[in-house]
Amino acid sequence: MLTRALAAPVVVGVLVMIVWGATPVLTRIALEDMEPLVVATLRTILAGLLAAPLLLRAREPFPRAAPPRRLLAVSAAAGFVVFPVVYTIGQERTSGLHGVMILAALPIFTGLYAAAVARRVPGRAWLLGCAIALAGEVVLIGARGGGTGDATLSGDLLVLAAALVVSAGYVAGALLPPRGVSSSAATFWGVVLGAVVLSPLAVALFAKDGAPDAGWRAWAAVGVLAAVTSVVGYIGWYWALDRGGIARISTVQFLQPLSGFALAVVVLGDHVTPAIAVGAAAIVCGVVIAQRA
Repeated sequence: MLTRALAAPVVVGVLVMIVWGATPVLTRIALEDMEPLVVATLRTILAGLLAAPLLLRAREPFPRAAPPRRLLAVSAAAGFVVFPVVYTIGQERTSGLHGVMILAALPIFTGLYAAAVARRVPGRAWLLGCAIALAGEVVLIGARGGGTGDATLSGDLLVLAAALVVSAGYVAGALLPPRGVSSSAATFWGVVLGAVVLSPLAVALFAKDGAPDAGWRAWAAVGVLAAVTSVVGYIGWYWALDRGGIARISTVQFLQPLSGFALAVVVLGDHVTPAIAVGAAAIVCGVVIAQRA
């Protein structure tokens, strides 16, 4: 049974995972009318434009001490610069279902980073869960043809690389509140810094090709990725990790694929092949075993 103190972080974490589960589907919708780099830069820059006035209103100062500054730099670079760019390029080259299930391994990576920061050696059950989940990743990435749509090996590997990077950002962001930087400040400063870094790339893209001639579905998808995924989602996730503990709350990450899986089938028309089913089941089982350990 959950204690009262733990119930709120778990509920918030679950809600964030439901929202984040839609990320691969929203990205695929945006990519129908926009280039990957345009989607990636717009996602972070629009989020930065939204976060900047909120940051001013909240009067959250930039951290003065070196340790939180380093953590903020890692969080900003991983979550709002490297991840959007690498992930969006990868998602263009793979199917929605592949993107959803590769991201299912996020709790494994997050837990491993957290264990490394805490200088704690994971137990055998944790390592067994990791091995099962990673075996599922191999099966999923190796699945081609059938209902996998336009999934490619390069796309899957890019999504996997993005997951490895963003997991480090999650841990860095969760370590900021104990050092005097609130979850909202960590998100606002991180996304603003990310927007500043990606602004020159956006200017170059728009100077070359002009503003994207995209339909309302693509713009709506980018807007949701910016406002809900990049701002609201990160605030809630950092808060939940801080209040409930990284190791404990990261268990709810295995719920992220559920909403994304359903949306990929319903919205994108992806089909579940036997290889996808086996790989997805192995990933979820491995994640559950590792997180319970």
